[in-house]
Amino acid sequence: MKRINTLIAGTFAVVAALSSCQRGHDDAGLEYAPNMYNSVGYEPYTQIEKNPINADGKNMREPVAGTVSRRNYKTQFDSSSVDLMIYHIGKDELATAEAVLKNPVPNTAKTLAEGKALYGRYCQHCHGETGAGDGPVADMYKGVPNYKADAYLNMNDGHIFHVITHGKGRMWAHGSQVTPEERWKIAHYIHKLQKG
Repeated sequence: MKRINTLIAGTFAVVAALSSCQRGHDDAGLEYAPNMYNSVGYEPYTQIEKNPINADGKNMREPVAGTVSRRNYKTQFDSSSVDLMIYHIGKDELATAEAVLKNPVPNTAKTLAEGKALYGRYCQHCHGETGAGDGPVADMYKGVPNYKADAYLNMNDGHIFHVITHGKGRMWAHGSQVTPEERWKIAHYIHKLQKG
């Protein structure tokens, strides 16, 4: 009896092994959630037939009520003629940014206070509380600049704005986290740190 059970088990194993090799390489096997594997892709700007998912039948959904279009967004600081949102200077054009960009945000006590808060939120963990490049992250990633070093004392607001926007060296771009107005305020505060 023991020998028959062993023979049956061996036969079953051989049959299972051989049957598993018969499938083609294109067969993915069983799909437990086929809608996850074979979802329908709806193109937002192409409408071929009525979309059954959306109530109005369109592929593209209407914006949320109260959404403000970027083009109509108030982008000027006070009565300044400088547009804060439009910034088309490329990542590798730091010299252009230094020569062209001027800070449209007035340097006031309120601006410096807001710049200090923003610096504490976005910059201090790397650049340190006093701008000496001694933040806790700088211990792990070397090369964080000291704003009081000679090489950085002459950097202007355009340089700071551009580096915050696009990053430089190991510093990642912060343009998506920090608005243009906030970048200008941080630039004012960095100059205050440089003075002591």
